[in-house]
Amino acid sequence: MTEEDSPRRPGRPPADPAHSVSLERGLRVLSAFTGNRSVLGIADLARAVGLNKSTTHRYVVTLTALEYLQQDPETRKYFLGPRAVDLGFAAVDSMELTRVTGPLLQALADETGFTVSLGLSDGPDVVYVDRRRSVRRSALAMDLNLHVGSRLPAYCTSMGKVLLAYKDPATLRQILDHTDMARRGPKTITNREQLVTLLAKVRQSGMAVNDEELAPGLRSFSAPVRDRSGEVVAAINVAVYLTLAPAGVDALAGRLEAPLRRTAAEISRRLGHRPRT
Repeated sequence: MTEEDSPRRPGRPPADPAHSVSLERGLRVLSAFTGNRSVLGIADLARAVGLNKSTTHRYVVTLTALEYLQQDPETRKYFLGPRAVDLGFAAVDSMELTRVTGPLLQALADETGFTVSLGLSDGPDVVYVDRRRSVRRSALAMDLNLHVGSRLPAYCTSMGKVLLAYKDPATLRQILDHTDMARRGPKTITNREQLVTLLAKVRQSGMAVNDEELAPGLRSFSAPVRDRSGEVVAAINVAVYLTLAPAGVDALAGRLEAPLRRTAAEISRRLGHRPRT
């Protein structure tokens, strides 16, 4: 039995079967870097995480290859790399974003009677960072077993299409190269060229529609959220089940587009965005 496979330390509760010891140890290595200990050697890290030097070195080599750590070529010691820094900033931005958006998303959910979500881009996925259900007409709220932290493929969701539409061409190509455009719903777009054409229209109109592309009977409408620089940093959507609102796509869009755009614009304004006049 290797140290990677060894049981957890005595006195600690038994791990969940799905618990990844290797991931936990890698995160413990990253957590060893603090404001007072921002540069550490292998021996320092081994002591901090309670592993031997050989095992610690393997984790450090992997984290360095993934750019979560960097090594000083002179001292041979390590410090946090750009991926770790980006992750920290993303966490801060996400927390700040939800503080700004929460009341506005709830107001939109109450106004429309449907579930409203906020999503961020992460490669080929959209990550849900906030979801609000209507208190006025809770019977219309839909779930799909989604929650904060859920991920869905960007290509077949309205928020995902908004976030993809504003990527630069090179980044979009790279994301689509790593996207399996499998059929998820009765109207999923599985052709890459067709999707790229649609994304150009989303960029032009500033609004995306998901018409049963993710799941049967589900439609959603999404608009972009911009930061101070004008960059699209998030998307919001309103999700509607056909059994609860059987109107056509155009009729639903006509009903939901104005409040959706208004909410996205107000969130953007609070993030410092000022449209060019």
